[in-house]
Amino acid sequence: MTRSIGSLAVAALTAALIARFALPSAADATHIEGVVTSQNGPEAGVWVIAETADLPTRHIKIVVTDEQGRYVLPELPAATYKIWVRGYGLVDSKAVTTRPGRTQDLTAVVAPTPRDAAQVYPANYWYSLIRPPAASEFPGSGPGGNGIASNLRVQGQWLDIQKQGCMVCHQLGTPLTRNQDTAGEFDSAMASWNHRLQMGQRGPEMSRRADRFGRSRGLQMFADWSTRIDAGELPVAPPRPAGIERNLVLSMWEWGTPIDYIHDQVTTDKRNPHINANGRVYGINLSRDELTILDPQSHTASSLPIPVRSAPATPMIGSSMPVPSRFYGNQVLWNNLSNPHNPMMDATGRVWLTTVIRKEQPAWCHEGDNPFAKYFPLHESDRQAAYFDPKSGTFTLIDTCFGTHHPRFAEDENNTLYFSAEGVPAIGWINTKRYDETHDERQSQGWCPLVIDTNGDGKISRPWNQPVGSDKARFNPALDTLTTMGSYGIVADSTDLKAVWFAYQPFPGRIARLSIGDRPPETCVTEVYEVPSTLDPSVPREKTGFGPRGMDVDRSGMVWTALSGSGHFARFDRSKCKVLRGPAVLDGRHCVEGWELFPSPGPVIPNTDPPVRADYHAHNWVDQWNTLGLGENIPIANGSNSDSLLALLPRTSEWVVLRVPYPQGFFTRGVDGRIDDPKIGWRGRGIWSTYSPAASWHIEGGKGVKPFLVKFQMRPHPLAGE
Repeated sequence: MTRSIGSLAVAALTAALIARFALPSAADATHIEGVVTSQNGPEAGVWVIAETADLPTRHIKIVVTDEQGRYVLPELPAATYKIWVRGYGLVDSKAVTTRPGRTQDLTAVVAPTPRDAAQVYPANYWYSLIRPPAASEFPGSGPGGNGIASNLRVQGQWLDIQKQGCMVCHQLGTPLTRNQDTAGEFDSAMASWNHRLQMGQRGPEMSRRADRFGRSRGLQMFADWSTRIDAGELPVAPPRPAGIERNLVLSMWEWGTPIDYIHDQVTTDKRNPHINANGRVYGINLSRDELTILDPQSHTASSLPIPVRSAPATPMIGSSMPVPSRFYGNQVLWNNLSNPHNPMMDATGRVWLTTVIRKEQPAWCHEGDNPFAKYFPLHESDRQAAYFDPKSGTFTLIDTCFGTHHPRFAEDENNTLYFSAEGVPAIGWINTKRYDETHDERQSQGWCPLVIDTNGDGKISRPWNQPVGSDKARFNPALDTLTTMGSYGIVADSTDLKAVWFAYQPFPGRIARLSIGDRPPETCVTEVYEVPSTLDPSVPREKTGFGPRGMDVDRSGMVWTALSGSGHFARFDRSKCKVLRGPAVLDGRHCVEGWELFPSPGPVIPNTDPPVRADYHAHNWVDQWNTLGLGENIPIANGSNSDSLLALLPRTSEWVVLRVPYPQGFFTRGVDGRIDDPKIGWRGRGIWSTYSPAASWHIEGGKGVKPFLVKFQMRPHPLAGE
């Protein structure tokens, strides 16, 4: 044994010496470099983490070691850093203190047990241990039967509740969610889970979502999961970063406060990644009705209150708590009256957002001479619109008749800003060019009802059939049909300046295309495409999925949507559709041939048929402009339950996992990419994302940790500094 350990030590020392001669010079005062070794020799594919509190806001830089255990931490601001090693198969090494311009070798620590190693696995690996009811138990028969809610027809609906219900706010599988450290206070694990699902301001919402399972059966599933984990059950080990995944450089900044919910951010105009080069990043602080701002050049963060015209009567997130918060008791953390959401930047650098600006819907939205109100009156809207002008430092509020959630600019001459709206079957827009010329909010906006051409004549005419399932529904094949669809993710078509795509979540989920035409609203026509699912027996089970949320397109007009429920990335090609109108399009299942599904790279939830991945995608984005460095038109799914962004290479169907290993709990929503300086290669470009769980105390470190902003960059190789 002694000879073996000695041989390992010599081998490790030799490898380190060889590696040292191959490293770039440490003369650059912005770099720290070195070699990571353990008792097993050089450690490849592990993370080297540097963090400092010397700057105005906490700053973290993370890189991955190459095949010889070498690393280079580039472009570090002048400060004192604590650096250390994290990796699969290891436990965290002891931090050492150093400064840029130095060489610092690091000693990694091999995990003494598999359980010790598993503590840094992403949440989706722990979540993959959960055991949902078998597919054969569906449809549910209610409390008097198998306990599964009677409206759940297939297993996918149960899993969709877990993904789009339980994970909509934070990861499922983190230590805070998987461990039952308070179980001893209750008679059973089920009672403990019943208690925890009612805690805090969002307790009523969590509790309602749990009821959708059939409450007792859902509690039984969660209790079984955490009990097995507490007894020692472990997930399989994730693979370490390999290949080009080792070229990743992560830069992170804290912003906001420890109770902030910074939902998403924007760095540039998504139509032109050169806008706002080297500029400030803007985040929407949903919990405190603020615009949070990070200057990555000065490492400073600040916030501005978002104004309203007339404050709503009650916060969007209520203050009632059936059970006090585990961390904050009965303290009301969120007083989000305007409930702002999803910023979007225009070509001048203004930051547009959706937000509540008033109480009552104006009468002109449903009566009078407004052509849109006469065609399809709107009696309520949950949010309206605003923009912030960095040059003047002022906000401008714009009333909208239609509800707003996610905005997205079209590439037309009017700089049209389209909006999704979850609760109403209508899509609205603002002609921002006209608004800038007139400042007339009434004349600058329009909207279309979502009506399908089910009579097949190529146009929409009134009257139309009422939505299927409504009290007034009587399908007449001679008429067109109003949908029940709301909308979530939205994007303007890159190949048709008068069309917009959007996603609708309820199981199994649908995407839709709205053609505006030349004379809206009369020329508006909607096409609806349901995600192929097990509800359709004509589709092979291995080609089914569910749960679209995000929506984006590439430069060729190909549609991409991340299926958060089933854990796929889906590509939809409308050109493959044989039928676009007529009675056959009513159920949305007329173009199965247009869909192609790519399973996410994470683990599979056992006992799922067809297999469902443990990944959850809160949104997705297409890197049209090669801002990351993987190429143009690269679709990227938010790995919101896997500490990652997941880039899919369409030509090879290969995944590139861009993991954020520290602090654990990386829950990503908004993503965009910016080119600051095209002349300096990888250092002048990158993509940005929020680190945005609804509850920041779910982040590693717990209560007191602030949310982060994260920048992703891809070097040509793991040791590149320039």
